[in-house]
Amino acid sequence: MKEIKDKAREMMKGFCRVCKVCDGKACAGEVPGMGGLGTASSFKNNLSALAEVKLNMRLLHGATEPDCSTKVLGYDLAMPIMAAPIGGVSFNMGGKITEDEYADAVVGGSKAAGVIGCVGDGVPPFIHEAGYAAIDKNDGYGIPFIKPWEGEELEEKFEKAKATGCTTFGVDVDAAGLITLRQMGRPVSPKKPEEIKALIDTVHGWGAKFILKGIMTPDETELAVEVGADAIVVSNHGGRVLDHAPGSAAVLPGIAKAVSGKLDVIVDGGIRDGVDVLKMLALGADAVMIGRPVSIAAVGGLQEGVETYFATLKGQLLQAMVLTGSQTVEDITSRVLFSE
Repeated sequence: MKEIKDKAREMMKGFCRVCKVCDGKACAGEVPGMGGLGTASSFKNNLSALAEVKLNMRLLHGATEPDCSTKVLGYDLAMPIMAAPIGGVSFNMGGKITEDEYADAVVGGSKAAGVIGCVGDGVPPFIHEAGYAAIDKNDGYGIPFIKPWEGEELEEKFEKAKATGCTTFGVDVDAAGLITLRQMGRPVSPKKPEEIKALIDTVHGWGAKFILKGIMTPDETELAVEVGADAIVVSNHGGRVLDHAPGSAAVLPGIAKAVSGKLDVIVDGGIRDGVDVLKMLALGADAVMIGRPVSIAAVGGLQEGVETYFATLKGQLLQAMVLTGSQTVEDITSRVLFSE
């Protein structure tokens, strides 16, 4: 990983410093780029909320060779991890690799690691086109996320995504805060529950599943259940749309409680290693999404970089499971969390 990060630092110069700790401090306000909006408070809060979570170490047990495999949204995953939907290599990551190379690395690398890659959307069109092409190359094994566009573009993107053969679709409603898209003449906006339900009904009619990304409160979690979402992603969009939002780990327990097993709960924001994955699972998530670290691995090492990063994560997660007495993912509950 050191070689991959060193290469990424060179490739992303001027766009991302590939800091030893990716915490949003050095890149505050650098949007476009890999930073957080404004003061980067929301980006930083993702890290600090996770850092505040402490674990109970247990060693009087028989969990010496744990199993971190799981099933989420019908996918059999080697571990409860997905690559988050990120695009825009040219204006966020330095442009030293193409969008096609990036999407292929994320989707192909995820598949090779036994997890699943998600692809992003945006302006210009080559962002979603590269993502959809990567999913198509991998026989539909990938999840396209479509921004909450206004007008006909939303339905058109769903139809184009369907052609990839994917079995799950997502809408990142948290992208509604990207005012740059409106300035480019391609507005995105919040969606009423009935609008989301219409999309979900269409996707279910195709025999596919639907993820709603950008849920940060219990009341909107309950709305997601009501409109029929199969999963939500607890996310503040990497701290890139609303300054001074709480970290996702801080709101996750309340959201998981509100769901009560009615849909799958995925979470992103500040997850950097396998211990962070374990913390999020213990706080109530069924799986996690990881964004910036996967992007850095892809830019620094293409598919091999992504595979190496996921292999590193898996080793860290398994070690954390041993040290908390967790034989399976189902054992990773609030019992592993320390509270005074």
